[in-house]
Amino acid sequence: MRQAPTTAARGTATAPSPGLADAWAHPLLGRMLRGQGARRRLDQRYPWVLDTAVVLLVALSSLPDLLSHTHHGPFGEATARDQLPVPVLVAFAVALAAPLWWRRRTPAVTYWVIAAALLAQWSLGVWQQTGMAMLIALYSLALHGSLRTLGWAAAVTTAEMTLAVCLLAPIEHPFLALFFLLGTATAAIAIGLTLRIRRLYLAALEDRATRLETERDQRVRLTIAAERARIAREMHDIVGHNLSVVVSVADGAAALATHRGETSAEALRILADTGRQAMSELRRVLGVLREEPGHEEEVRPLAPQPGVRDLDPLLARVRAAGLPVTYRTMGDLDTLGSGVQLTVYRIVQESLTNTLKHTAPGATADVAVTVDAGTVHIMVTDTGVPAAEARSGAAGHGLVGIRQRAAMYGGTVTLGPPATGHGWLVDVVLDVPPGDHQP
Repeated sequence: MRQAPTTAARGTATAPSPGLADAWAHPLLGRMLRGQGARRRLDQRYPWVLDTAVVLLVALSSLPDLLSHTHHGPFGEATARDQLPVPVLVAFAVALAAPLWWRRRTPAVTYWVIAAALLAQWSLGVWQQTGMAMLIALYSLALHGSLRTLGWAAAVTTAEMTLAVCLLAPIEHPFLALFFLLGTATAAIAIGLTLRIRRLYLAALEDRATRLETERDQRVRLTIAAERARIAREMHDIVGHNLSVVVSVADGAAALATHRGETSAEALRILADTGRQAMSELRRVLGVLREEPGHEEEVRPLAPQPGVRDLDPLLARVRAAGLPVTYRTMGDLDTLGSGVQLTVYRIVQESLTNTLKHTAPGATADVAVTVDAGTVHIMVTDTGVPAAEARSGAAGHGLVGIRQRAAMYGGTVTLGPPATGHGWLVDVVLDVPPGDHQP
């Protein structure tokens, strides 16, 4: 079915966050946000690229320590570095950088290996910039590892740094060094935990969105099934009534032909028997769609299915509810078949019910039904402003029922705000078969 872009229930879409829009419009932040998805896909496809880049970055940070001949550490005067041969310093740099290649797969093992190597280096009175590997290992452990292991790692890191500054590798400014080392370690853990919480939050949002989408699809399917069952029950009544008329006329004609001695009596009896058999099959197949015993529909008195003549009482009830309605028709509606009349009645009923539910006081409605050559055009519009409780995107029984009934006759449905931008429009065009008219 052709449908307008806004086919959901009444309501206005929520505007995007201005802060996010400003970030996307910013030349630098926008580029970073747009490239984040590409970087994530690249990392998922080739994870070794990022791991190797981190290892190379930490390894390159050791070059100033290996090539410089000064005796100053990062926090002032330290033990002379030339007391140890260069191969030993290179070995320490490799021992600190290489384990980072496995930091995301085995973060706990990576941390303990780097902590041991760093403790051995500090025991020899050596300070190297490759010590930043400890911060990366703490960050990775906070992001990917066990929280219990992270607690032990934080305690060990604090004790190890304090021991190094005070005893193992004395330096000129111990308090400044301890403050800097513990501060950076705390920052690495905090950043890792923040990203970990953000990932968990996003995963929870994705799971919730998936569940809500599944529930919405289930509600739509249940609504469609219920509406189809309702339509089948109504068509059961209409077809059953018509078959009853056929059987009654055939029995009467067969009795008259027998009384007159005409040869058509046997054919008329066969016609009546065939009609009764069709009625039995119809009750057997569609009778299961009746409501369970005890349902409120069962206790109501039986009545014919409504048609176009019942629109006037329907509109009177709607006007009594406080909604002024204008009703216009064009063409001979009485020539339509009972099934088409029921469809017209239900579409108008559901449209006006939707107007009563979702508009504030002061709204007006207009109903127009036009019968042309082979088509029936139904248009229901209102001028009301959506009420506060109207929810955007809610698929109710009314809209689903309109689509299902229009589909029975190959119709087209347009739902949404009219061209004026105020109120709501239900525009349905039904294709009526040539034989689907009242005799």
